[in-house]
Amino acid sequence: MTDLPFRHAETDLPDAVESLVLDLLEWIGPDARPYIEVIEAWRTSCPRLPVWEEANARGYLTRIHSPGGAEVKVSEAGAAYLRTSRGRPTGSPQAAA
Repeated sequence: MTDLPFRHAETDLPDAVESLVLDLLEWIGPDARPYIEVIEAWRTSCPRLPVWEEANARGYLTRIHSPGGAEVKVSEAGAAYLRTSRGRPTGSPQAAA
C-alpha cells in the first residue's frame, strides 16, 4: 500500500470531508461561538477527517480573543464559500427535504 501525501487543495478532499467543512460553517452560523465549544464538537484526531484543520487552513474561520474567552467565527471567505456551495448564507436553516 502506498501512502499519498495530503494536500490542502479543495479538489483533493474526499466528498465526506468537503461536506463536513460546509456543515461546520453552517453549525457555527452567523455569530461567534465559544472556541472550546467548537473544538469539543469538531476537532478530531482522525487523519481522514481533518474538518477543523481544513477549514482553518483554507481561512474559513476567524478566532476572536475577548475578555470572556476565545471565540470562533466564520470568516468572510468561509461565508462566501458556503453561499457558493450551498446557495444560502451562513446559519440559514436547511430546506426541508
